[in-house]
Amino acid sequence: MTSEERRWVWIYGIALALACSLPYVIGFAIAGTDWQFTGFVFGVEDGNSYIAKMLAGSSGEWLFRTPYTTMQQQGELAFLPYLLLGKLAAPPALHLQLTVLFHLFRWCVTPFAVFAIYRFSSLYIQRLSYRRWVTILATLGGGLGWTLPLLGKTAWMGSLPLDFISPETFGFLAFLGLPHLVLARGLILMAIQRYVESGRDGTRTWRPGVLLLVLTLVQSLSTLSAIAVIFFHQALLLLGSPQRRKEWRQTWMPAALRSVLPSLPLILYYVYRFSSDPFLQAWTDQNRINSPHPFHYLLAYGLIIVPVLYAITKQPWLDRPVWILPVAWVMALPLLAYFPHNLQRRLVEGVWVALLILAAHGFEQWKAGARLKLSVRYALTAMAHLSAISLFIGSFQVASQPALPAFVPGEQATAFQWLADHVAPGSVVLAAYATSNALPAWAPVVVPIGHGPESVGLEALKPQVEAVYGSLIQPAARLDWLRFAQVDYVFYGVHERALGTWDPGQETFLTNVYQSETIAIYEVDHAEG
Repeated sequence: MTSEERRWVWIYGIALALACSLPYVIGFAIAGTDWQFTGFVFGVEDGNSYIAKMLAGSSGEWLFRTPYTTMQQQGELAFLPYLLLGKLAAPPALHLQLTVLFHLFRWCVTPFAVFAIYRFSSLYIQRLSYRRWVTILATLGGGLGWTLPLLGKTAWMGSLPLDFISPETFGFLAFLGLPHLVLARGLILMAIQRYVESGRDGTRTWRPGVLLLVLTLVQSLSTLSAIAVIFFHQALLLLGSPQRRKEWRQTWMPAALRSVLPSLPLILYYVYRFSSDPFLQAWTDQNRINSPHPFHYLLAYGLIIVPVLYAITKQPWLDRPVWILPVAWVMALPLLAYFPHNLQRRLVEGVWVALLILAAHGFEQWKAGARLKLSVRYALTAMAHLSAISLFIGSFQVASQPALPAFVPGEQATAFQWLADHVAPGSVVLAAYATSNALPAWAPVVVPIGHGPESVGLEALKPQVEAVYGSLIQPAARLDWLRFAQVDYVFYGVHERALGTWDPGQETFLTNVYQSETIAIYEVDHAEG
């Protein structure tokens, strides 16, 4: 990369981080005594869980233990970036510090990922304009998912368009608000780039292996995707000429081993833990991110499928080991997207960049007039940005109109802060689902329900919690359930009142310890009765 290229990469990366920050700036500016901003304009439920993990890190935790279940946990080496970020914060105004740190993290990893995308594309694309085109579409581009809402088919074939729900299928969603996935995108591309350079040049370096080891600590599923791509690349190399197979034995196979081996022990550790630990098994059973119907992927990538196929048919890639890799990545897409795993949609991480590289090469190889090629590329680029534009507009609308769940009522945030200041860390607080999702992001407490994947037994527990706040069970049965669920405090606010007519103030086993206009908090006396 020349100095001019580096300058463009860093300017674009910083500009992208700045642009994606604008909705959050509005959200923080609008927040006040009436409404507190959660720090998120989409995926708020998961966003609150990230802040809760950072809060655990600020409290001294080094291993992940979710606050969204009362099930006993041993602690796991997961969500490490958020645990580490939390250690940079300390009271007071802890929630504000954590949300600011979250977005500073996004600021830092965005230019890094842009750099990794550009460097990876430079292995294949010679013209600077096409390298920039790949980088811009890899960060801001999308598919044809925007056409479905226009046709009134938002939930087509049982799923929303991938443009709007899948950060790994494209990328913009991650850059807008999922920094750990942005970091993972940068690491996987940098690792694959180092692997290709090692095999091509015959250098004996462990850099790709170290990068994949770091990636495993950040997002282990992305490491599995990288290993699958390397495996497909190795398999296709064996289909070449005898000279290519000799080259494979001398350079490419050693490069693959040095890339995969460092992270293998940690991956095997995760496999063992997720197959033997009761909490991790329950979490896995509930955490399902399945791929939609294959037509959704055709709709997602159909915009560039013609130049991609043109590049594959015109490029003698089977005799060029470096070019085999993006082709192998694309060929692996169906197997990765529908691999029998509960998070199969996550496994397509990075394939969008490989597709764009092939599309750019297809445009380069197209024997058409310069004006026609430019017009087609501009039209394709414009259509590819429509999904990101709609998401961006939606994020501004959410940030500029204080409402649940992106904002929390000021009275509720004050009650959360009271819990953070006055109850022992790890105390179990019973609340409605909506309250319980936000609460652990403000106070280091445990809630029985509050997060879809992490609240073990949510399907059974949620109606039980609603029954406790209802009026159909007797006080003795209610106390028995509170004991069973190990509840220390009962939160009673707007969401809880909506569940029934129960008045906690009438129970002899509950002591009022906090009271505001619409919120009360009660301590449970387990010795009662």
